Amino acid sequence: MKYLNNSKYIVFSLITTITASAQSHYPGQHQSKIKVGDTKNIQLTAFDLQDVKLLDSPFKDNMIRESKWIMDISASRLLHSFRNNAGIYSGNEGGYFAMKKLGGWESLDCELRGHSTGHILSGLALLYASTGDNKYKVKSDSIVSGLAEIQKVLNQKGYLSAFPENLIDRAIKGQKVWAPWYTQHKLFSGLIDQYLYCNSNEAFEVVKGMADWAYQKLKPLTQEERKTMLGNEFGGMNDSFYALYQITANPNYKFLEEFFYHDDALNPLIDKEDNLNKKHANTYIPKLIGISRAYELEGTNKYREISEFFWNTVVDHHSFITGSNSDKEKFFEPDHQSEHLSGYTGESCNVYNMLKLTRHLFAYDPKIKYVDFYEKALYNHILGQQDPQSGMVAYFLPMKPGAHKVYSTPEDSFWCCVGSGFENQAKYGEFIYYHDKKNLFVNLFIPSQLVWKEKGLTIKQETTFPNQNNIKLTINTAGSEAVPINIRYPNWATEGAKLSINGEQQKITVKPGNYIILNRKWKNGDTIEVAFDLPLKITPTPDNPKVVAVTYGPIVLAAELGTTDMIEPAPFSNPKLYNDYYTYDYHVPASITNKLNYSSKELLKNISKVNNSDLLFKIKGNDEVLKPISDIHRQRYTIYWELNK
Repeated sequence: MKYLNNSKYIVFSLITTITASAQSHYPGQHQSKIKVGDTKNIQLTAFDLQDVKLLDSPFKDNMIRESKWIMDISASRLLHSFRNNAGIYSGNEGGYFAMKKLGGWESLDCELRGHSTGHILSGLALLYASTGDNKYKVKSDSIVSGLAEIQKVLNQKGYLSAFPENLIDRAIKGQKVWAPWYTQHKLFSGLIDQYLYCNSNEAFEVVKGMADWAYQKLKPLTQEERKTMLGNEFGGMNDSFYALYQITANPNYKFLEEFFYHDDALNPLIDKEDNLNKKHANTYIPKLIGISRAYELEGTNKYREISEFFWNTVVDHHSFITGSNSDKEKFFEPDHQSEHLSGYTGESCNVYNMLKLTRHLFAYDPKIKYVDFYEKALYNHILGQQDPQSGMVAYFLPMKPGAHKVYSTPEDSFWCCVGSGFENQAKYGEFIYYHDKKNLFVNLFIPSQLVWKEKGLTIKQETTFPNQNNIKLTINTAGSEAVPINIRYPNWATEGAKLSINGEQQKITVKPGNYIILNRKWKNGDTIEVAFDLPLKITPTPDNPKVVAVTYGPIVLAAELGTTDMIEPAPFSNPKLYNDYYTYDYHVPASITNKLNYSSKELLKNISKVNNSDLLFKIKGNDEVLKPISDIHRQRYTIYWELNK
């Protein structure tokens, strides 16, 4: 990259506190829309999202709830701040009477206003791809048309935002401002997703205009101005410009993708230096997604090595048992998890972006460890981020014993994790299956149906995993060639597995941590059944062997602790309080304790399943029920236990 150099490394400090990433292109997708190929350094490729349909499951239930919320927010309300900025008519008295304003981070006096509109454009595009329901495209088109009109009225060389361009100028000068490029990234990404998934040429023209404005704005900057500007959080702008360069082959967009290489953050990683302690976690992660895209398109091994080192460092040394990371949005000292069991751990945007990074790394190095992590974070964090009663989502997954999930509100939150949440719940089908030219890979055990058009192959996956451990694949094919089907044998499946084809038992010759390869010419109606035994396990924190968590296969089990002293509006955030999600007082009763009079071995022996049909467990001598953390809502819980032996 043009801006990668060997200058003296500078430890940087970021004062902003949010980020997320959007556009959802992975190697192998959208081949008809790209001019610069991304598969030359890739071993496995993704299916287009529309080729995978969710069947009935908690994942589909989340998607349905999320879609109701996203459809309930009118296009006019989402466009109001943009129209206000451009001086466009938006209702009587400038919308004072006619327009009910969005609150929280979408308030007209918030410098991040407009970010949710970008996320919602991505969410609608992903919903359209996931379901094929035209209502999502119709709503998308109305938002895109409104943005196109606003861009034209602004008449600022393609600039488009809900805030004036002066906020960008403040970032360039190093003046205090809350992350204008972060917000621009959401809009870039949403419009790109509209083009990729909804075939919106209007969105494509709008986003190209924005990119042309950015080129004219940034090309004249000095290296010092560039360095100053990149000290302010900019989300995944490099990722967006890689996407636009890939679609258009426009060299101006290649300049921009390289312009957003952040030397101060990334250069230390070249020497495999873990410099993450006290760094704002999710300011970092999108930068790695961007340079992963660089490797896919350009093949420079350095960028792959940086991304892999970062991923391994975060997953192995900075993450909790759930796959989430950070305390009050910041990385902490490596392997010090037991010291950070607070009410502000596990920012949801972090997990969202770590899953995106995982998919890119898996494509060119398809190791089981990537899928195992993805599964862990998906089941234990993302699936449980959403309240099943209201559809609202949590900013954090607290590790504090006796805390509870704190949910957003329908019209007065719009945090970053609300924005990424609009996408999280719309794209559960994206990593279940992968492929190369000959092989199909089954990564996740989620009820779904895949259509592999090039092979004339349809796979229907039926399972209630993890409640039951059986997975059934039914094959329908019009093809005449053998298609090897590779089924993930997870590292956690240490107690073995059983496999049958058309009811006939098969010998498994590989160990956990590999794919089980079934190579044959398939016929209509062929079935594959596999069952993994899920083991109970006690996992200590790296820094304290007496602070432990309980897992069942990949599932984190937590204790339900009731609702004592949960005062209204709990479990929801109070939008009348400043940054309530970030300063929340959980009022944990003194009677709640996470102490157990067991050693790790004794604890394992004293946990038993309540019945065979549900994931409910009991600890001998305790009244609390253990269940998956993703299933615990609107009450207190504990994930980590403190052992007395």
